[in-house]
Amino acid sequence: MQLTWPTILTLFRIALLPVMVVVFYAQFDGSNVLAALTFLAAAITDWLDGYIARRYNMWSAFGAFLDPVADKLMVAVTLFLLVQENPTPLLAITSAVIVGREITISALREWMAEIGERTRVNVAMLGKIKTTMQIVAILVLLYQHDMEGLRLFHVGETLLVVAAAMTIWSAFEYVRAAWPALRGRG
Repeated sequence: MQLTWPTILTLFRIALLPVMVVVFYAQFDGSNVLAALTFLAAAITDWLDGYIARRYNMWSAFGAFLDPVADKLMVAVTLFLLVQENPTPLLAITSAVIVGREITISALREWMAEIGERTRVNVAMLGKIKTTMQIVAILVLLYQHDMEGLRLFHVGETLLVVAAAMTIWSAFEYVRAAWPALRGRG
């Protein structure tokens, strides 16, 4: 197997996971900023690997498998860290909704591919907007510095609630698209 640049970027994103955890728990001035920058680097590589793969036709089966895994790992691990540090019911529920949706839709896509209906559940624009909202919310929650009268943690929590609502909406759209196949199989 030859590694393409998009796959190398995806592997780099996975390698950032332990870095994120170490930086998140580090106790030095600016560790929260470094954690936010680590997450931002992961988000940028996610966009960049897709762009390069499409632009230069560097698609590979391994990369197509690994890319969504890397995305879901980074979001899930970071949400777990945030909930552990800030165990508010709102943050826990929205994080559970986001992670639960990712697991459910991944399973749905796998099953649909198995029965030859994968194209019914392709990534939609709503999913891309949802992902962008999640990234922004997580970045704000990681940054954790308040700005003149603005409690950024509450802004991040609010953005995560919006992302969770979009998560539910996009999950509904995926299930609706798959419903004929789901209904037809026992």
